[in-house]
Amino acid sequence: MKNLARLSVRRRWFVLVAWIVLFLVINLVSRSVGSAYANTFSLPGTNSTEAQQLLAAGFPTQSGDVDQIVFHSLNGPVSDHAPQIQSMLSALESLPKVGVVTSPFCTGSFARETLANGLCLGSSQVSKSGTIAYAVVHFTTQAFHLTTPEIQAVVTRASLARSSTLEVQFGGNAFGQLNSPKGSPGEVFGLIATAVVLVLAFGSFFAMLLPLGVALFALGISLAASSLLSHALAIAQFAPILGSLIGLGVGIDYALFIVTRARQELKRGAAVEEAVVRALNTSGRAVLFAGSTVVIALLGMLVLGLSFLNGVAVAAALTVLITMMASVTLLPALLGFQRHHVLSRRERRTLEAQGPGPVVVSGPWQRWAHFVSRHPRSLSAGALALVIVVAVPFFSLHLGSSDQGSDPAGSTTRQAYDLLAQGFGPGFNGPLTVVGAIHTPGDRAALANLAASLRGKPDVAAVGPFITNPAGTVGIFNVVPSSSPQDTKTAALIAQLRERYIPAATKATHSAIYVGGLTAIFVDFASVLTGKLPLFLGVIVLLGCLLLMVAFRSVLVPAIAAAMNLLAVGASFGLVVAVFQWGWGSALINAGSGPVEAFLPIIMIAILFGLSMDYQVFLVSRMHEEWLNTSDNEEAIIRGQANTGRVITAAALVMICVFFSFAFGGQRVIAEFGIGLGGAVLIDAFVIRTVLVPSLMHFIGRANWWMPAWLDRVVPHVAVEATEDVAPSN
Repeated sequence: MKNLARLSVRRRWFVLVAWIVLFLVINLVSRSVGSAYANTFSLPGTNSTEAQQLLAAGFPTQSGDVDQIVFHSLNGPVSDHAPQIQSMLSALESLPKVGVVTSPFCTGSFARETLANGLCLGSSQVSKSGTIAYAVVHFTTQAFHLTTPEIQAVVTRASLARSSTLEVQFGGNAFGQLNSPKGSPGEVFGLIATAVVLVLAFGSFFAMLLPLGVALFALGISLAASSLLSHALAIAQFAPILGSLIGLGVGIDYALFIVTRARQELKRGAAVEEAVVRALNTSGRAVLFAGSTVVIALLGMLVLGLSFLNGVAVAAALTVLITMMASVTLLPALLGFQRHHVLSRRERRTLEAQGPGPVVVSGPWQRWAHFVSRHPRSLSAGALALVIVVAVPFFSLHLGSSDQGSDPAGSTTRQAYDLLAQGFGPGFNGPLTVVGAIHTPGDRAALANLAASLRGKPDVAAVGPFITNPAGTVGIFNVVPSSSPQDTKTAALIAQLRERYIPAATKATHSAIYVGGLTAIFVDFASVLTGKLPLFLGVIVLLGCLLLMVAFRSVLVPAIAAAMNLLAVGASFGLVVAVFQWGWGSALINAGSGPVEAFLPIIMIAILFGLSMDYQVFLVSRMHEEWLNTSDNEEAIIRGQANTGRVITAAALVMICVFFSFAFGGQRVIAEFGIGLGGAVLIDAFVIRTVLVPSLMHFIGRANWWMPAWLDRVVPHVAVEATEDVAPSN
């Protein structure tokens, strides 16, 4: 690390130019090539996947994404607008990637009545009031394979039917992609709040620019790199915003720790180059270790074998890796440029007038550290009780997928959802598709009998007609639940169809019948992820414990860290459930209540374990340093906490500002990440790391640093935060 620091300072112009060239080149290439982000789901072996594959084989023009164009007549029945609607819908079928368009005013499978002008009224697609109707657009491929221009072409053409008396709205997965925010409006306010925190922490405008500038610069490279990577790897559409959230949080934090240590060395009288070298050899090592844990935690998602998460994991890990590299190369070069301007004017004047001196920690953090040492039991109990209370809502966690009823009130998808629910019932927003293979007359009879038997069943609002493909090899019919797609009753109905109604109908024929549709896909996705969660959690906890064991030569420190990380995760999900599932305060961020996204726990656990490990490393590494110098457990914990308390809480405030700012972007899943991560950091930094961890370590005593002799010989020696006296140099 010393050699890297000296090189970065002495060749600072070269380092700066190299990073600028990298930034320009990768962004120019990214802009010229574009991105290919896609919400790709691949759930091999699940019931909904079997249904999708069978549907694609039997009905290729209807096997893609199914979306709705909703019409609402503001003056008289919607049939008054039939000619212009029919003309518009006929034109849609000529657009690229549009297969079949089922009109409420055309002959076909759903026709019921014939009008005098020759048009026919599909009664199942017109509300009983006669004022709301919808057309079904069958794309030839799934939504994540559709490009924005292809979807926008449908919206543009269909919008021509809109008038002062006819409202036209768009619902469905494909149309929803057009409304996905590409950034977070609250991000700017988060950056402003971050700048204020950094100025207060450093007392220097130039010192504030370093963490903020390095983080933004690294983020610009990371987003461009992720955009290019999306052409080779399936990366979800929300990944860029998630990358911004993670990149800004860890980038500012890592730079903050290094800048803080460099400032301390300058105030001790070290020359600029030597101050940077010492900062990188101590805090820089901790940054590399902490960043590596975040990367490992994120890449731990790869063990789940789900393509949807693989892309997110790689993109997020790449963001952290680039940010980490910028912190240990670009930041030292910039510190070399700023020299003593990284100190405030008062600090520079004091250094000139009084000369260098030891940086003595005093004030609130010193007093708090002593207070914790005197009351470890009561503080441990109080902090633990607080975290448990916050985590209580976690036990009512409902994983699923929020439907478009949770979209912002003014969006076209939300208005289409509300109109369909008003005219036809909430289940029309997520119909289930029952698909069966027909090999014998018995298979056909089983499907027909199943459709007939489902009419009037509990939680079934309607059953569509049973139809077959022209070859007679595949049959389908739709089942409309009486509840919304995100309701637990809908998931229960899917389970009943698969476990009770279909087995009863196929008892004699053993026909292959499956339940598909977008709602069923998300239910299966939640089930698959829930089943893999214990494995993922075990891998992350084990890797974290092993890394901390290597770092601190201890058995209990990793065990305590693992328990604290689990508490932080529980508290985080408690907040997410309270806000997004129970709806407490969700109106403030324009997010409706509903289930927590099925993939959220996996991604959040990876991020939270990484971030929690950051604070554990920065806190305990300083305690460990003092322990090696003094061999006094009490004094080591007090000094470590007093020396790191201010910078850890400042870093936490930075992350909280960044994370919470993303909650106001209008995209529900990003808001879930923002609230969950921001709340977790708040609890982690201000309760767990400043109260619970030091209290427990005081209570445990010298056993904190115990490791069996045989294990000590096996575990490799790695210095996390080296000092001139303790660790060897590179």
